[in-house]
Amino acid sequence: MEEKTLVLLKPDALVKSLTGDILSMISETKLKIVGAKVVKITREFAKKHYSELAPNLKKKFGEEKGQEVFENVLDYIQGKYHTDRILALVYKGDKAIKKIRDIAGETNPEKAHPISIRGKYGRLHSQTQVMENVVHCSADLDSASREINLWFNSKEMVE
Repeated sequence: MEEKTLVLLKPDALVKSLTGDILSMISETKLKIVGAKVVKITREFAKKHYSELAPNLKKKFGEEKGQEVFENVLDYIQGKYHTDRILALVYKGDKAIKKIRDIAGETNPEKAHPISIRGKYGRLHSQTQVMENVVHCSADLDSASREINLWFNSKEMVE
C-alpha cells in the first residue's frame, strides 16, 4: 500500500554531520522524497509535534519527573543542546512507514539494533533522560497524516 511518512533529522544528526549517512541508509528503501525543508521550530510548535508524548512520559516517570523529561525533549528538538535546525522530509511509497521505521530502529537507541540509524548514531543522555536518537519517523498512518499536515502544506510537496 502506497503511503506517506514524516522523517525528521533532529538537531544532533545535523550537528554531527550525519545527514548524508542517514539519507543514504534511507535511500535503501527505494522510497521517493516528496517534501524537504530545513526548519527552526518554536516551543509551541514542538509541543504540538510531541502532544501525544507528554501523557506517556507522565505515566512512565510520574507527574513531576514526566514533565521535566518532556521539557528536556522540547529543549532537545528545539536545538538547545546542539543546533537549532531540523531537516524535515516526507517520503512516499509502498509500506513507507514500516520501511522507514525498520531502518530507523527502536526509539530507544540503547535497544536499537546496532546497524539501524538509531543504533549507530543515537544515545540516551544520562542527565536529561532525553533519547538523542537522531531521527523521528511517523509511527502509523494516523500519526503520519497528523505530522505531515503539521510540518508541511500542500504547496511544499511535489507528488
